[in-house]
Amino acid sequence: MSSTRQDAWTHDEDLLLAEIVLRHIREGGTQLQAFEKVGKELTRTAAACGFRWNSYVRKQYKSGIELAKRQRKERKLNNLPLEDKQPDTNQILEAETVTSQEEKKVWGFEELVAYLKDLYEKAEQSSMQDENIKTNEERIQSLEKQLYYLASENEKLLKDLNSIQADYKALINIMERARKLVELKDEDHEQKV
Repeated sequence: MSSTRQDAWTHDEDLLLAEIVLRHIREGGTQLQAFEKVGKELTRTAAACGFRWNSYVRKQYKSGIELAKRQRKERKLNNLPLEDKQPDTNQILEAETVTSQEEKKVWGFEELVAYLKDLYEKAEQSSMQDENIKTNEERIQSLEKQLYYLASENEKLLKDLNSIQADYKALINIMERARKLVELKDEDHEQKV
């Protein structure tokens, strides 16, 4: 029953969003400017880009954000223009996967340990989420069966209620006729006396 939204974000769009936002952080720009730029490239609103960044993508690039902030700070301390000592944005993205030997050397031991712990926690959360998804899907199926049963039970009870109401009305009519007959007999009896 679940379907993919036509405007759902693709992995490539998430990467582009991350690349541009990280570049803006490193260069001292604002995230809003980054969202506007990504929005133009992807024909999405800046608000949609900001929402996607804050709700999903940012969590995937915590260490990349820290690295971009450090690079911005170093550049400001050294009064370097943007062209000097500016790594390719892909280096920041590679820092997330720790594939480049150079990136491993740039990171301190504590940062690397923290990053690996973060990856381990994400892996645990992912497996827990998979289990939760399976449990929730089973729960949904069970609730759908229960809903179907309750809907049919409700329909039966409504029929019974309608039948009882009809019988009640018929009984009231019979009692009303009986009352009128008794009144007529009483009047006839009084007239004879």
